[in-house]
Formats: sequence, structure tokens, C-alpha cells
Amino acid sequence: MGMMINLVVGLIGAVLGGWLFGLLGLSFGGFVGTLIVASVGTIVLLLVVSAVRKKT
Repeated sequence: MGMMINLVVGLIGAVLGGWLFGLLGLSFGGFVGTLIVASVGTIVLLLVVSAVRKKT
């Protein structure tokens, strides 16, 4: 994917991670915590996108 798509996926993944961790009642503080939440959200989003692309 192109750089712009990667940036968009990263941003959406960060929001998704914050939402998921909020649902679970988990919170992390500081830069490292935010980075972990954003990374987990992005990984989840990429797994979903990959699964959807395989079906089509």
C-alpha cells in the first residue's frame, strides 16, 4: 500500500485501539502506553482488512 494509505490505517487503528482498550476498561498513560494502544489497534485493523480482502 502507499504511504498515505498506511498513515490512514495507522490513524484509524490508533482510534480503534483506544476504543477497544476503553471497552475492556484498560488504560495506559504516557507515550509508551499510547504507542502500545495504537499499535494493538492498528494490528487488529490490519488483521480485519486482511481477512476481508481474502474473502473477496
